Amino acid sequence: MNVERLRDYCLSKPHVTEGFPFDEVTLVFKVAGKMFALTGLERLPASVNLKCNPEKSLDLQESYEQIKPGYHMNKKHWITVEYSDLQDSFFYELVDHSYALVVKSLTKKLRNELNL
Repeated sequence: MNVERLRDYCLSKPHVTEGFPFDEVTLVFKVAGKMFALTGLERLPASVNLKCNPEKSLDLQESYEQIKPGYHMNKKHWITVEYSDLQDSFFYELVDHSYALVVKSLTKKLRNELNL
């Protein structure tokens, strides 16, 4: 995985926008104005922060050395995933999980308006 493939995958999802709301090196992906992924373009090792269910987060951190509590985020609800040697399909599952959690947190009215 790398930042270009992450960007392409995130932008392929419905109603996703990208931007640099914090600084010029932190790329943030949002759905309906809510963050679901952010990556530091100059951070080493290269990684992405993703929203994650707290129980799943603990399981992932115990099972994968590339997955840690969210860097500079709420450690209960965010994970940091290094781009290293994880299978792309697994990486995409984590992005999907993050996206789905944020969509689920939107109001029913907004989800209906956006067909989500």
